[in-house]
Amino acid sequence: GNDEIQQLQKALLDYLDENTETDASLVFSRKFYIAQWFRDTTMETEKAIKSQKDEDPSEGSHHSKDVETTGQIMHRAESRKMFLRSIIKTAPSQFSTLKMNSDTVDYEDACLIVRYLASMRPFAQSFDIYLTQ
Repeated sequence: GNDEIQQLQKALLDYLDENTETDASLVFSRKFYIAQWFRDTTMETEKAIKSQKDEDPSEGSHHSKDVETTGQIMHRAESRKMFLRSIIKTAPSQFSTLKMNSDTVDYEDACLIVRYLASMRPFAQSFDIYLTQ
């Protein structure tokens, strides 16, 4: 779920932070990932609000159930944004001291995490549809 994705994101950002001395472009990569995940969270929230507004108001009790679901989505989005803001506010040198696990991520693990997180993006999930069309 959400916690697993945040742990993977944190592990990837931790790997990028640890290796900034060897490759300066990793600083940009770290900032790009944080910005992209923040944008994705914002877009997901906007889609939830739009689908809320597109609902037919004559549906009654089903509509109130959707309001609760949208509230849950908004709450989850806010918790993701708070997580990303806490990472932004943390200086890169302090970030490595905030590790969740004592295990470090190596290059192969970082590549696997990037592939997994990329597979969760909408384009990757709809790739089969694009191929069939």
